[in-house]
Amino acid sequence: MSGIDYSTLKSIVNLCDMPCAIMSVEKKADGTCGEIRMAATNSKFSMTGEDVEGLTYDAKLPKDPKFEDILFKAAWENEHYHAYIDTSRLYGYWTEDIIIPMNNGGDDKIGYCQFMYNLSKEMESGKYSMISPDIASFVIRTCINLRKDDDFYATMATVTKDIREFTDSFAASIMTVSKDMYQFEVVSESVRNNLKNLHDVFADIPYEVVESWEELISETDCIIIRNEQDMKDFESKAPEWVQTLRDNDVRSLILAPFIHQNMIIGYLYITNFDVSHLSRLKDTIEMVSFFLASEVAHHIFIDKLKTLSSLDIRTGVQNRNAMNSKVDELALELRISKTPFSVAFCNLNTLRTVNIQQGHDAGNNLLSDAGRILRDVFKDDFIFRSSGDEFAIISTNSSKDGFDAKIKELKEKANDPEWVYFTVGYYTDMTEGNLHAAMRFANEYEQEFKEDFYYNNPDMLK
Repeated sequence: MSGIDYSTLKSIVNLCDMPCAIMSVEKKADGTCGEIRMAATNSKFSMTGEDVEGLTYDAKLPKDPKFEDILFKAAWENEHYHAYIDTSRLYGYWTEDIIIPMNNGGDDKIGYCQFMYNLSKEMESGKYSMISPDIASFVIRTCINLRKDDDFYATMATVTKDIREFTDSFAASIMTVSKDMYQFEVVSESVRNNLKNLHDVFADIPYEVVESWEELISETDCIIIRNEQDMKDFESKAPEWVQTLRDNDVRSLILAPFIHQNMIIGYLYITNFDVSHLSRLKDTIEMVSFFLASEVAHHIFIDKLKTLSSLDIRTGVQNRNAMNSKVDELALELRISKTPFSVAFCNLNTLRTVNIQQGHDAGNNLLSDAGRILRDVFKDDFIFRSSGDEFAIISTNSSKDGFDAKIKELKEKANDPEWVYFTVGYYTDMTEGNLHAAMRFANEYEQEFKEDFYYNNPDMLK
């Protein structure tokens, strides 16, 4: 083996009590990192007994651009590395990594470094003392900021700004992911000189793109894109996502997941940072993400409690309690500012018959379909299940003609007397601003149409 013979390398790793490998790191003609191989390993490094010596490092370890950068700098720039990171999602353990430069014996193409690691099942807080003072200071300041304000969004905005400035990146954002609701939320953003609005950027990105990140991140602790070659590698796996990066002039990226109970609940998204500081930045982001994950998990838990308390589970629309609160709030607003609004009451005339004749499971399916139709038609309006078979709609952002068109669409989509059939009464207030009166008028009209339906369909149960 050029530079240092194999027997010497083997002797060195066998003297180590920790899992240990000596990595050979190729320096290409242009001065960049080439192949990285496990030139020699001890028995603890290959605990499963497989022979990995001579293989590229990713035959044993997850392929990681940051890890490659660290090994290259150790082998060729004499940089030591010592870190303690959360790899519990990958291995079930926290990992302490130690990388030591080695003399390459005068070889101008192959350099060497010694890689050792130690695993611990639980986080050992004392080991954080090994990180550099500037990183430790930033992490501590972040933790303090997380406790400063009861307003989750204000806190995340402060932390995001700090992260963008610390990483000297163009943009940073924090987002949450809700798999059960099939949606994501950009919680906070910070962009250099406010040159772009990330909320607008992500508004054009479908949930499926964000969902694809989980598979991409499954074999590493975070996604890193350093250059065009990394971009092309990810493009082969997630072309739709990479196209959004290219569309927004993203040239480098760190995407770190927030993990709670072994599930991804959100991400820290950083773009166009100084890649020469990658190792330092990734160590910082990994630690900050660990603490952010608990804050995000708490926010999601509280948010779900609020949602469940106001949601009708069967239909996916808001429940009667939410309706009472919202009506009182809107009634006051509309009385002060008399802007046009519309109200509708919709009765699901077929529900009782389906429940009696087909059973409650069928009735639940009917309610689910009815809720889906209402949510589809009245996307931007307030939708409530006001009673067992009755729904109320309040629209404050539709013109009279626009609301009439929605009612027409609803009647077309819910016109099956054997399944989903709504009778509808509605009323538009142009000048009075009296919500309670408008709701009363709409309900009275709906009752008349409902009686006509049962008169014309005598077999249906009221």
